[in-house]
Amino acid sequence: MQPIPIRTTRSYKMARVFPTDVNSYQTLFGGRLMAYIDDIASIAAAKLSRANTITASTDSVDFLYPIYMTDSVTLEAFVTWTGRSSMETFVKVIREDLKSGERQIAATAFLTFVAMDDHGRKIEVAPVVPETEEEQKLHDSAPERALMRKQRREASRALAEFLTSRYPWEPEHEAD
Repeated sequence: MQPIPIRTTRSYKMARVFPTDVNSYQTLFGGRLMAYIDDIASIAAAKLSRANTITASTDSVDFLYPIYMTDSVTLEAFVTWTGRSSMETFVKVIREDLKSGERQIAATAFLTFVAMDDHGRKIEVAPVVPETEEEQKLHDSAPERALMRKQRREASRALAEFLTSRYPWEPEHEAD
């Protein structure tokens, strides 16, 4: 497949923070931001694959600074690296105080998506080519994140085999 410039996957989402979006500390709900992140990352993945995409993992969401009701939030997402059918997507969250104009990176996230055909089968995706210094740094460090992702997934599967699926109110003799 022909390599595709990372810039073609860039996607943006902007929102104002309203009273219904904040927690008791008057900052944006983490879950609301996580939904925004998954949404915009899926668009970037779909722009590369031009196919259905599913979230395979949310590797990390690092909340660096609070986002207040006086802020807008802008999310920028792009595919940083690809496997055969998987796509690592990076999301940068920028908070902007709408009164002062001050901006800062409020959060970052890495998610992995898998491209699927209309029958639910994985399909191959094109590799991406970095062009900017930011894209190059994220692209170069992606294989290390992919290895950590694989190790974490294996550990999660092992833990899941140990855990019970029985509800607390069910008798112990029922099947797990």
